[in-house]
Amino acid sequence: MTVRINRRTFVAAAASAFGVAATHTSYGQTKPKLRFSCAFPETDLRAEGFKALAAAMKDDFELEPYWFNSLFKQGTELVALQRDNLELCNLAPADISKQIPAWSLMTSAYLFRDYDHLNKTFKSDVGKDFIKMARDQLGIEVVRPVYFGSRNVNLRTSKKINTPADLAGVKLRMPPGEFWQFLGESIGVNPTPVAFAELYTALQTGTVDGQDNPAVLTKNQKFYEVTSQYILTGHVIGYDVLTVSKKAWDGLGSAKQAKFRAEADKIFDDNAAKHIAQEKDALEFFKKEGKQVYAPDQNAFRSFAQKKYVDKYANDWPKGAIEKINAVK
Repeated sequence: MTVRINRRTFVAAAASAFGVAATHTSYGQTKPKLRFSCAFPETDLRAEGFKALAAAMKDDFELEPYWFNSLFKQGTELVALQRDNLELCNLAPADISKQIPAWSLMTSAYLFRDYDHLNKTFKSDVGKDFIKMARDQLGIEVVRPVYFGSRNVNLRTSKKINTPADLAGVKLRMPPGEFWQFLGESIGVNPTPVAFAELYTALQTGTVDGQDNPAVLTKNQKFYEVTSQYILTGHVIGYDVLTVSKKAWDGLGSAKQAKFRAEADKIFDDNAAKHIAQEKDALEFFKKEGKQVYAPDQNAFRSFAQKKYVDKYANDWPKGAIEKINAVK
């Protein structure tokens, strides 16, 4: 049986179908869905920040979060951004340094003094130069740093530590990998790779003499139970970078980009303040538990570490960049 469709019916149906498609495309353009990847779980304090950012930008895009590397494994997010398989990420700066050696400076020990110095550096001319490098060479937009605490040395022994020389021979657990092992060397310890899941037992049995992690994590993992002192070396100001793919960033347009930056600055400054408050609470907790908590000679540690990094990596760094960062007030 042959079905006849007159021309007027066909044109009306086609126009109707096109109208539906056009409406859907227009909606997609005005309110895109941005997939977000991070290494931390939804219970992490940083997750509050990204949820707040999603709420602040809800009229401009929908954030689709994938916590705890449930979409991409840690270390693969940068390539996913570059291939437009991911729009938004809490990215480790060490991942950028794998493609841009100059960024190894931004991962070095004792580069940043505290959160305020970290934040001001990224807003300074030298910080903008590094952001431009990432934009030009990798096709990503680094919006700002996301702070998650400072790393400090936590030891079983009660020996007072004041300079890197006092850490000579100390077996400090460091994560596996060249980057982490060199970080250990830069503060004077004998870096010993141990998986995080095995760390409590390694401290308990004396397989390692200590570990370095932020105070809040040290408290939550109960490492204080098998150690005697927490030394405020502050050798790494822990941060990642809020990063957007070029396609997603360009798609927002200048007005929404400005709104995104302003909201991110407010939200993650507030988030950092919460981290810092939690760190102080954790230190007070350690003291109540009878642990030694004190600061060593920061200048001695900084000089020792920066020389180690300069000797190994200076040829990769932009000339004068470390001096400019040191000078940021």
